[in-house]
Amino acid sequence: MPEAVRRMNVWGAARRPFVFVVNYARDAAFVELAEDVNPEVCRYDFRGVSNVAAGASCVRTQDICWQPHPESEAEYAKAFEVVHRNLMAGNSFLANLTCKVPVDTNLSLEEIFSRAHAPYRLWVKDRFVCFSPEIFVRIHDGCISTYPMKGTIDATLPDARRRLFEDKKEAAEHATIVDLLRNDLSQHATQVTVRRYRYFDRLTTHRGALWQTSSEIEGRLPDDYRSRLGDILLDMLPAGSITGAPKPKTMDIIAEAEGYDRGFYTGVAGWFDGDDMDSCVLIRFVEQEGGRLYFKAGGGITFQSDMHSEYEEMKQKIYVPIY
Repeated sequence: MPEAVRRMNVWGAARRPFVFVVNYARDAAFVELAEDVNPEVCRYDFRGVSNVAAGASCVRTQDICWQPHPESEAEYAKAFEVVHRNLMAGNSFLANLTCKVPVDTNLSLEEIFSRAHAPYRLWVKDRFVCFSPEIFVRIHDGCISTYPMKGTIDATLPDARRRLFEDKKEAAEHATIVDLLRNDLSQHATQVTVRRYRYFDRLTTHRGALWQTSSEIEGRLPDDYRSRLGDILLDMLPAGSITGAPKPKTMDIIAEAEGYDRGFYTGVAGWFDGDDMDSCVLIRFVEQEGGRLYFKAGGGITFQSDMHSEYEEMKQKIYVPIY
């Protein structure tokens, strides 16, 4: 990771465009000049900034087969209990609990990348594909912004938006993450403020639509920020929305509860074009391992959380945005 930080700082100061991918644990990273990223090994499309030719896609005529095999509710309850016990003891206020779910599908990683509809897409050959709806940080004209996404509901439910907005557990979870991200930005930025609070985004999946809520937080960076891009990014990782608060202790709780290595899932990826930076949180993530595909998914747990509801929300997020 020190070499990755050095590259981002040096190339940022020189205003050389680069692409970066950093894992959850911050101990593995890919940072390369944009011109050196081989599309046969790594493909990306970050809100239209891409190394894939426009219109390039894999065409499949048959219906999509998509069958996840989540752990039983009883197994999920064991991990939930570890988190909930720590929340009740005051060791954490919010923890993001995730699962590793086997999936049977007739889609390859490459096909998912080419056909998925998402603001941020990333494919690494024989490793993983990500189709993320969640912004991590953006930097434009000396301003840094982050957009934590917390709160999901089936858009087909009656009064879905109102139910999500008035849900006390979801409101508390969102407030905690906004406060955490304000503090994260304040490590390097001044004039940090919440510009939009709990706004709605509608996501379309192969199984129907979802509503999700996000907030926008913004601050002003020092004039020399380009020479500190790596340090700024590292100091904000892992992303607050996929860990919890307080971050270090909550990461210990997550490691105890989950029992698997997240790898690049819930890490971050993005680009710098010489002036601006854009990045995403690596959620909605399918990984290839030992000849099988696994979808990694989860959600935030507070002391108000209902175990069954959290289990159902985790399963709801195992989708592909292909329609």
